[in-house]
Amino acid sequence: METADDPLQARLGHRFRDPALLRAALTHPSRAPPESGASAYERLEFLGDRVLSLVIAEWLFEVFGAEDEGRLAKRHAALVNRDTLAAVAEELDLARALRRIGPADLDRGRVNILSDALEALIGAAWRDGGDAIYPVLRDFIRENWQPYLHAHAAAPQDAKSALQEWAQGRGLPLPVYRVAAQSGPAHAPRYVMRVEVEGHGPAEGEGASKREAEKKAAQAMMEKIVK
Repeated sequence: METADDPLQARLGHRFRDPALLRAALTHPSRAPPESGASAYERLEFLGDRVLSLVIAEWLFEVFGAEDEGRLAKRHAALVNRDTLAAVAEELDLARALRRIGPADLDRGRVNILSDALEALIGAAWRDGGDAIYPVLRDFIRENWQPYLHAHAAAPQDAKSALQEWAQGRGLPLPVYRVAAQSGPAHAPRYVMRVEVEGHGPAEGEGASKREAEKKAAQAMMEKIVK
């Protein structure tokens, strides 16, 4: 029998075996009946926050392989903050599925309520789904957070990161860097690094270290391929 929650469960990619978990996730504690206890929702929210954090961290580690921990952390923070969660919840029309909360109450605290509810929904699916739920939630999160993956300026990019993302975004292999030339004494070397991207030929950069030269080569490549 079709229920009002079916579209949401379809978007999630998981049909709940325990409807009570779904009800708990969709009933904000400010509107939960006294006998139900608000702690169930808050515990699901706590769990969903951790599941989301893991999936996003794994995803960033894969996509932005050239970035250091600090930049990954900034990207992570931008993708799990309340504004991003609320925006995803709006796309999912999560407000329509929430129980016992009126439009006026929702509008007063919309960002917080929607972001909390989305985390609770993820937590509830995790509890309900058993061993097979991780890939389901991973696919759900990657699909619905995809529009925000590259949207945040919180993580400044160097040319190497930008070039890697450009290549990955077009299904190309990762850029390949090689030493083209080395000169100077041991205490003050100079390097020329060559970078190649499949189908786009080489570009070169020079610097006092391989890393500096790679960045300059990547910048030269970006200037060549991005018009």
